[in-house]
Amino acid sequence: MRILTGVFLVACAAVSSQAVGADTEALQGLMQKNNCTACHLIEKRKYGPKFKEVAQKYAGEPGAVETLVAKIKAGGAGVWGEDMMPPQPQVSDADARAMADLILSLK
Repeated sequence: MRILTGVFLVACAAVSSQAVGADTEALQGLMQKNNCTACHLIEKRKYGPKFKEVAQKYAGEPGAVETLVAKIKAGGAGVWGEDMMPPQPQVSDADARAMADLILSLK
């Protein structure tokens, strides 16, 4: 029984790791497509907060996806100190929602 449980846990971890890798690749692709990488990176602070910080800040918050979509499209200031994010109206609603979902899925 222990061997089967161990095999199951390893298999689950592998599937979970693949899903996280796919999510990170999808987010990276959307970031490059929409020029987000000019100010943001997933795991390193650039001009704006790293996306892992954003994920932590909004984790479990009701309406977090909608909040991030609005911030992507309209811009904002004051949440991360003096950093200001200019509006990004050229980002499609679908891309903004996908990025928000993927950002919030980061651990």
